[in-house]
Amino acid sequence: MSASSPAKSERPLSPHLQVYKLIPTMAMSIVHRITGGALYVGTLLFAWWLIAAASGPDYFATVNGFLGSWFGLLVLFGFTWALIHHMLGGLRHFVWDLGYLFEKHTATKLAWATLAGSITLTLVIWIAGAALQ
Repeated sequence: MSASSPAKSERPLSPHLQVYKLIPTMAMSIVHRITGGALYVGTLLFAWWLIAAASGPDYFATVNGFLGSWFGLLVLFGFTWALIHHMLGGLRHFVWDLGYLFEKHTATKLAWATLAGSITLTLVIWIAGAALQ
C-alpha cells in the first residue's frame, strides 16, 4: 500500500436506521417524540379556544363551530391520544430512570402496554365525555 492512498474499510462508517430492525421499544420512542411535537399544535389550539372565549361570544361561537366540526373533533381526538400516549411514555421512561423494567421481554411488554393503554384511555375519555353531554 502506498502512503498516498488511505486504507479502505469495508464496514460502514456509522450505522443508519436501515441497519436496525424496528422493535416495539424503538417504535414507541419514535412515537413519543412525534406526540411531543403534536402536543405543541394541540396546545396552540387550546390557547386559540381560550383567546376566543375571552374575545366575545361571536368569535367564541366561530372557534367552537370549527372545533365541533367532524374535522375539529378528529383533531381533538388525535390531541387527546397524543397527550395520553406521551404521558404514558413519560411514565415508562421515569420507571426506567429509576432502574426498573429494563429486561428485554419486560421492556417490550411495557411498550405494547403504552400503546394499548393510550388507545384505551383515549376511548374511555371520549365515551365518558359523550355520555355526559
